[in-house]
Amino acid sequence: MPKRPSRAAGGPAAPCPCGTGQPYVDCCGPLHAGRAAAATAEQLMRSRYSAFALGEPAYLLETWAATTRPARLELDPEQRWFRLDIVAADRGGLLDSVGTVEFDAHYRTGGRPGTLHERSRFVRTDGRWRYVGPLPDRP
Repeated sequence: MPKRPSRAAGGPAAPCPCGTGQPYVDCCGPLHAGRAAAATAEQLMRSRYSAFALGEPAYLLETWAATTRPARLELDPEQRWFRLDIVAADRGGLLDSVGTVEFDAHYRTGGRPGTLHERSRFVRTDGRWRYVGPLPDRP
């Protein structure tokens, strides 16, 4: 699968796909490059969304909990992620070991829009936040 061009190629002021309004090089860029680790579950969620948007499956696998991580991950080259909305975050802070982040991730595939809604579970192991997987929808 061809790798999509890095957001950094757009210059140091290119906005981060995660929606914070910060430049990618100051936001998710250091996490993707391995120069920093996510401090919170929400920060990891945002960096994972950016990894989807930028076509970085290695980062997605690296930040996935070993207990639920797939052996490999192939991203759909036709899918374009264009906006992330954080709906809610529960725990997942600096002193927590678990957390959840609820979000809407908006994409287009073949020109058709779609939205992925998920409540994700995160755990901190060995001092690093990891994505575990989706939680069931609330009744």
